[in-house]
Amino acid sequence: MSLLLPRADGTTYAYAPRTAPTAFRPGGAPLTSRTVFSAAHVVADPYADVSPDSPAAIDWDSTLAFRRHLWSHGLGVAEAMDTAQRGMGLDWPNAAELIRRSSAEAKAVGGAIACGVGTDQLTPGEATLHDVIEAYEDQLTLVEETGAQAILMASRALAAAAKTPDDYLEVYGHLLRQCTEPVILHWLGPMFDPALEGYWGSSDLDAATETFLEVIAAHPDKVDGIKVSLLDAKREVDLRRRLPDGVRCYTGDDFNYPELIEGDDRGFSHALLGIFDPLGPVAAEAVRQLDRGDEASFRDLLDPTVALSRHLFQTPTRFYKTGVVFLAWLAGHQQHFTMVGGLQSARSLPHFAKAYELADGLGLFPDPAVAESRMKSLLDVYGVAQ
Repeated sequence: MSLLLPRADGTTYAYAPRTAPTAFRPGGAPLTSRTVFSAAHVVADPYADVSPDSPAAIDWDSTLAFRRHLWSHGLGVAEAMDTAQRGMGLDWPNAAELIRRSSAEAKAVGGAIACGVGTDQLTPGEATLHDVIEAYEDQLTLVEETGAQAILMASRALAAAAKTPDDYLEVYGHLLRQCTEPVILHWLGPMFDPALEGYWGSSDLDAATETFLEVIAAHPDKVDGIKVSLLDAKREVDLRRRLPDGVRCYTGDDFNYPELIEGDDRGFSHALLGIFDPLGPVAAEAVRQLDRGDEASFRDLLDPTVALSRHLFQTPTRFYKTGVVFLAWLAGHQQHFTMVGGLQSARSLPHFAKAYELADGLGLFPDPAVAESRMKSLLDVYGVAQ
């Protein structure tokens, strides 16, 4: 049997779905050579009577079940990050509840977890630096109380309030001095969030890098690592080579992650990636090959996934979450394709069709028949006759 899938030019083509289920099963040895976090999505409650302007309605059981899926493959969970639609449908009260619930679940199953600390309870443009610091402190307190590691995320409110690089040094220096445990600093580029243009005090990335490194150099004992999401492999390599001893680089580059994780004779990147939400099982197995010293098998597993990742993260990149949730639905991790904020409408049917074809070709679906049936139902809704 084949499906008629639409192209962007309005034509259709026949695609024959695979029939063999994925070979990637839960379990396996713990990952040792790299620390790997998957930034996880949230599952909306499809029965909630909400609008795009309403507070998020979350299906907590399915959301937590997906985190258990990631932990079962040996990955850590990066919670309440942009993959969870932080700032794109997930408000701070729901993010706080997500952090509490996921942290408790992590303790119950022995899973690694790191949680996003931001300032999204503030309105950008109306907050002072003092307001930004207080908002960060409130969220940091909550995360530390749960026992999770903190990720200091880039702040829209700080980007709006800061006038000079010194403002960033002041805010981050204040926060790092009071962190009880080392944190991960997150540099999220404007391709993921246009409101973060000019972060670290300059739109010149070389100048911004110097400020970023100055923050780290002043508090190396309080920085476990940095997550770099600039989609620029050379810049990430140059940056990681300048980090103080003991400070790790977690790649957030969803275009170039295989080469960055593999590394070179001068180091490598760990991983904290949104693409490892749909790629969790294959990513874990690939890293296990690295653990065995088998770089070739690592690349054989991970290199073919880059085409899918580049497709999901294509411009406008911030809407990659739609593709991530779409694949979770096809893979059977949730029973519907509904997103908080109505974000399921953010990508086109040809985009979904290509994502399905690429993911199916990689063997990402535990039950290809379920994925095929769900893809057909979506095509039916859009009026693509089979």
